[in-house]
Amino acid sequence: MEIHPLRELVYDQLHVSIYTDNESLGLAAAQEAARVIAQAVAERGVANLILATGNSQLSFLRALRNLPGIPWSAVNVFHMDEYLHLKPGHPASFPLFLRRHLLDHVPVGYFFPVPGHADEVETACRGYELLLRAHSADLCCLGIGENGHLAFNDPPVADFDDPVWVKVVALEEASRRQQVGEGHFGSLDEVPTHAITLTIPALRSARRMLCMVPEKRKATAVRRALLEPIHPTCPASILRQTPHAHLYVDLESAAEIL
Repeated sequence: MEIHPLRELVYDQLHVSIYTDNESLGLAAAQEAARVIAQAVAERGVANLILATGNSQLSFLRALRNLPGIPWSAVNVFHMDEYLHLKPGHPASFPLFLRRHLLDHVPVGYFFPVPGHADEVETACRGYELLLRAHSADLCCLGIGENGHLAFNDPPVADFDDPVWVKVVALEEASRRQQVGEGHFGSLDEVPTHAITLTIPALRSARRMLCMVPEKRKATAVRRALLEPIHPTCPASILRQTPHAHLYVDLESAAEIL
């Protein structure tokens, strides 16, 4: 059954759809993602996806893995960030999150995890960038952080014109506190201080971008992204200059723009 939004808005070049709740948002975004995947496979025989992790993506990933007819064996999956040198097998690992919530449920063609444990980190970043460039992304599915970040492009380090696609970044405390608040770590001291992230140009290189942002705790970030100046102080504001992006929010996350 097709899910229809309560309201549809446009901010600059960004299409925004507002749904009743998190589950409706996730299903609607999953249905659109399935269409993008099917079109890519029909045209080129393969679909390349960049996927986000985090609690805001759970309803989307659950709906996506349960939709019938997706040609998963023709889908390659990348993801957008990983903590640097997190203990192997740590429950907060982003590749582990994707396995638990998607990859263990569907038979994708290939999964290319961000190399968070590489000995030569800069070499690993350049290698992952080459992989991304060789597998041009059809779809980037992401969220917005409580501080307005995209992937781990936090306000202090976000660069809309970054010359590289993959790099090491220091994490803003707000990002680290969000990970504690979502239950992935027991305290701030446990959260790594650095991560590898896809940069904003890498995320925007995808042919389509679907941005899923449910929950009340994201309402301020949504307002800032849509109503404040387009500036790295709110990295998500660049979505308003991304005509191939679509923002999905629910009534809770849209509370400050309604």
